[in-house]
Amino acid sequence: MTAEPVGAAPGGLSRRRRRQLSLGGQYGLFGAAVLAIALLADWSTLRLNFANWDVARDLFPEIITTGLRNTAVYTAVGFGLGLALGLVVALMRLSSALPYRWFATVYIEVFRGLPLLLIFIFVGVGVPLAFPGTNIPGGAVGQAGLALGLVAAAYMAETIRAGIQAVPKGQLEAARSLGMSHAKAMRSIILPQAFRIIIPPLTNELVLLCKDSSLMLFLGATLEQRELTKFGRDLAGQVGNTTPIVVAGICYLLITIPLSLLARRLEARQRRGQR
Repeated sequence: MTAEPVGAAPGGLSRRRRRQLSLGGQYGLFGAAVLAIALLADWSTLRLNFANWDVARDLFPEIITTGLRNTAVYTAVGFGLGLALGLVVALMRLSSALPYRWFATVYIEVFRGLPLLLIFIFVGVGVPLAFPGTNIPGGAVGQAGLALGLVAAAYMAETIRAGIQAVPKGQLEAARSLGMSHAKAMRSIILPQAFRIIIPPLTNELVLLCKDSSLMLFLGATLEQRELTKFGRDLAGQVGNTTPIVVAGICYLLITIPLSLLARRLEARQRRGQR
């Protein structure tokens, strides 16, 4: 009897060869599916409704000067507020005072558990009802920034806490042995190192906030306050065509793709620095 080669599977094919055939079959099925979609799709109708150049041309420059600008402003304000509040909540989460830890834990769990849409509704409707005659500073920018910042702070607080705990405890002990107070040691030694660690996840959070700013449409923004999603939806309703929504999506990609690439580069640099 002739012995089968080591690693050979029943039928005389090696495991490597069977894996190659399996991958080839999967690639073939995928290619066939793409080809079938390409051949069966009504491209002329799709182009007319989703990529109508005449409709897209009329969106400029307002979609940039109004929609894209407002999206960037709402995102920046929400990120700034979220970062500041998240730092405070993270320090409370690490505090030795039990009430601070309880408050931080409840805040994080509540605002991470609630849908962002409910937060926007609460900010736009609940705050004026709870405090009659009170206006959130900044108008639409303040409302959007507050809603985004409250939720972002809950996620950033956990990210910052993890970054602080990733710094070796010996760093704080060495600073205290040199006569530094705990607050000064945290400010001068621990936090700078922690933020270098958490820059990639904070960049990812910025990408998420950019997309979440689309919920601003539920606050009833005026024409000059519209962000990309509301801008595209309003124009799509006016012209009876979905091209404005597609163009708005492309504008989102102009923001999110560079930020995503930046986050990946920062993560790769951080991995190289840890070797």
